[in-house]
Amino acid sequence: MKKAFLVVLLLLLVVFAFGKTYIVGTSADFPPFEYVENGEFVGFDMDLIRAIADEMGFNVKIVDMAFDSLIAALASGNLDIVVAGMTITDEREQVVDFSIPYWVADQSVVVKKGSGLNITVLFGKHNVGVQTGTTADLWVEENLVNTKILTGKFKRYETFVFAMTDLVNGNVDAIVLDSPVAEMYAKTRPVEIVGIIKTGEEYGIAVSEGNKELLNLINEGIRRLRESGKIDELISKYF
Repeated sequence: MKKAFLVVLLLLLVVFAFGKTYIVGTSADFPPFEYVENGEFVGFDMDLIRAIADEMGFNVKIVDMAFDSLIAALASGNLDIVVAGMTITDEREQVVDFSIPYWVADQSVVVKKGSGLNITVLFGKHNVGVQTGTTADLWVEENLVNTKILTGKFKRYETFVFAMTDLVNGNVDAIVLDSPVAEMYAKTRPVEIVGIIKTGEEYGIAVSEGNKELLNLINEGIRRLRESGKIDELISKYF
């Protein structure tokens, strides 16, 4: 009886949401998860949220903004959904609600190819860059800067594109970023991965705190896409 009630409730949620358009925030500088190609938002996350919308009967409008502005925009009601390779953390869960995880990642240490640097670039008077508000930002500050293990400059960037450009130009010795993204950059830019920081962080899709109806729709969409094999198709497409 309880199961039947839940099924009916879910069907009502789908009917309610059908045709509704949700504003989705992302930070489109994070390939292969989200980036701009030929004027369109593309990537694993972009295909994922569109597939969830198609499966669950709603529409999405995607907007781009700085990563560290996404949570505030969601909490203020300017966004309905955030999908941006965002790690589920206790701090973020204090202000937003996350879906079930759809990806697990670690952090990579990236240097300029041919620099001769290795994992020891995280120690001493080296200059290390991260994107503001990311897991890398929090990890480097807590584990390297505050402990005085890293005594060089700690540089924060609005986007990974700026960080990567500074690395290639020799303005920083290393950057730390999510492993799938680091692997993508290593294929296309003169950089190489010299170390992996095992963080095992889980990515989730965020909605405003207490929006259980929308959260349930997204979670059900993720489950259905897993069962149908669609998520495996997206993984093969982008990774």
